[in-house]
Amino acid sequence: MQPYTEDDYAAQLLQLLPQGPAWPRDPEAVLTALARALAMEPARVDATGHRLLAEMDPAQALALLPEWERVCGLPDGCSQPGETIAERRENVVLRLSARGGQTPDYYAELATLLAGGVCTVQEYRPFRVGHSAVGQPLSNGAWVHTFTIGAPSVPVRGFAVGAGAAGEPLRRWGHERLECVIRRLKPAHTHVIFTYGAASA
Repeated sequence: MQPYTEDDYAAQLLQLLPQGPAWPRDPEAVLTALARALAMEPARVDATGHRLLAEMDPAQALALLPEWERVCGLPDGCSQPGETIAERRENVVLRLSARGGQTPDYYAELATLLAGGVCTVQEYRPFRVGHSAVGQPLSNGAWVHTFTIGAPSVPVRGFAVGAGAAGEPLRRWGHERLECVIRRLKPAHTHVIFTYGAASA
């Protein structure tokens, strides 16, 4: 259902008026111009109400984006200064849709969402006699609790009309958010290494 326009509200206002020569309805009449002027505010309120329906989806939120962020506890320690509207929406959606987990697949999926490209996870298993082969690296000690996130090259995010707002930069790049979120969510006893440009699809 589309919102009512100024013309719709003006027509409704004119219908409420009495009939007769003192109440002309022709488009050039002063009374019609008055009805159009009075119709501007209800049409604006109606359009705002329809826009608020879209705000129920955080991926489209604008006016209610600060409220979505408050509910999700954002901005947090991984939020970057000067984030764009699109990035703020991504943070909210990511926070709301996060399932949690400690498997390599979970971290690969999370890194892929944050990096905007396919990421891989490599674990290091300890060298064990009878299980490991001759020539395999010795990965005992701290390596037992280490994994590597392989991400695509550093992305360049461009400004998009309709998704951005005035004052936002035309280009942004970097993986700071990826590294911060993964470090925050990884198990406390583990170490993570990030490599770029070597992720396999």
